[in-house]
Amino acid sequence: MLTGAQRRQGLAAGAASLTAIALFVVLPVTALLSTAPASSSQGGFFDGYTASLLRFTLLQAGLSTFLSILLAVPVALALARRPAFPLRIWIVRLMAVPMGLPVLIGALGLIGIFGRQGLFNRLLAFAGVEQPVSIYGLSGILIAHVFFNLPLACRLMLSGLERLPGEYWRLSASLGMRPLAIFRFIEGPALARVIPGAAGLVFMLCATSFTLVLVLGGGPAATTLEVAIYQSLRFDFNPARAVALALLQIGLTAVVLFIISRLPPADIAGVGEGRASRRFDGRSLLARFYDAGIIAAATLFLVLPLGAVVVAGLKADLLKLITMPAFRQAAFTSLAIAISAGLLAILVSLGIIAARAAIADMRHPPRPLKAFSAALSGMSSLVLLVPPVVLGTGWFLLIRPHADVTRAAPLLIAAINMLMALPFVMRVLAPAFETHAARTGRLGASLGLSGFSRFRLIDWPVLARPLMMALSFAMALSLGDLGAVALFGSQELTTLPYLVYSRLGSYRTNDADGLALILGVICLALTALGTAGHRRQT
Repeated sequence: MLTGAQRRQGLAAGAASLTAIALFVVLPVTALLSTAPASSSQGGFFDGYTASLLRFTLLQAGLSTFLSILLAVPVALALARRPAFPLRIWIVRLMAVPMGLPVLIGALGLIGIFGRQGLFNRLLAFAGVEQPVSIYGLSGILIAHVFFNLPLACRLMLSGLERLPGEYWRLSASLGMRPLAIFRFIEGPALARVIPGAAGLVFMLCATSFTLVLVLGGGPAATTLEVAIYQSLRFDFNPARAVALALLQIGLTAVVLFIISRLPPADIAGVGEGRASRRFDGRSLLARFYDAGIIAAATLFLVLPLGAVVVAGLKADLLKLITMPAFRQAAFTSLAIAISAGLLAILVSLGIIAARAAIADMRHPPRPLKAFSAALSGMSSLVLLVPPVVLGTGWFLLIRPHADVTRAAPLLIAAINMLMALPFVMRVLAPAFETHAARTGRLGASLGLSGFSRFRLIDWPVLARPLMMALSFAMALSLGDLGAVALFGSQELTTLPYLVYSRLGSYRTNDADGLALILGVICLALTALGTAGHRRQT
């Protein structure tokens, strides 16, 4: 039970977090809307070029989602059938690497494998195929999106399959069910509950993809709405066009989020006795070879681009790159922005958690407080509705008439990265804080502990690990982000991803590969640091 003062403090912290997020999102959106009439009078809000951008955005997102889900299904089924597969735990962990890897580094790794001089085209040339596979354009975007989203979809499906009660497999074995019957009555229904949500999430990620399309798009014919917004401001300096495209992007993401919210939840298929799940199917030699081949192919698809980044990066003069003034400046800027974004994300998350706990502690909270709690729950996902490039465009239009945008750019980038990290930070902190409060709330009250004494003796020993995990994840996400800094980057404001991209754009690929390796090691080290000891604590 919370005291009245603790409730008031929690509600005040939640109100401050809600106000800060709302103002940071609403102000640029208002700037976009206020500029919309001017943009409409300068060539129309929805012309042929905009229609082609929308068509390509939906086309690449739809095809990427279809391919990611289609290829993830056999991989998830094979992993679910082979719980004793050699190195299975490391293969499942490998599928988390693309989600924590900066997108730009993944793109460079894919270029190293599927580029014109990459491993795949060399094998085709050795086999006598003269026409190489192009990594640029729609094909490259699809390959890259599958690389990043197939592991995500596979992990979601595998989790759904592993939640099935063990009684299902004993019953299927006693009935002598064939593989097709098992898929029809057991595996298929379990996947059907997971696939809609996974597909909606993958489609949302692909529709708002920026860095992959920027690097691999290859021209105007393969440009999405977000990249076109960036080009309208960065190269054409056409704010009217940028406003029209930004409003269309907001409308598209709003429709996709509404559809996702209407999808059925992935409920557990049934309730068993809690016994260990043991499968009796897939024991034939052919089934074993099939599953091993599927798992090996998926592992190679993930390992080869990562290996290409390491091999290409080691060919560069890493010592020279580290000692460059440009690298030191970019590293200092990236670290300062990452620390600011991580700390801001944690502070805002703590305010939201405290307010929700204060409202949940009331027996009969009034209706306004219930609405306040719902607003707090949805506020952390605003970045999905208003992507970073759109936020940057709105703030650019808002600040430009009154001040120099480059001076405010570091603060804007840190705030945008904070919003990007907020959903992940909330997912780490909210369960940990709720569980801790349920276990120690009455104990702390009975001992009369409050304030700093309670924090030092009860809260910090338990919550230090999730706080560090959330901070490391937020910093890694900020360090590897190119979307926010792409609009504001300059000679004076350079981050590590922007430095890699600029080296790549000036055809200094050797330096770009070395910098990409350094950036990837830093981001993965932060992710590993955040999860260190997590298994032991569990």
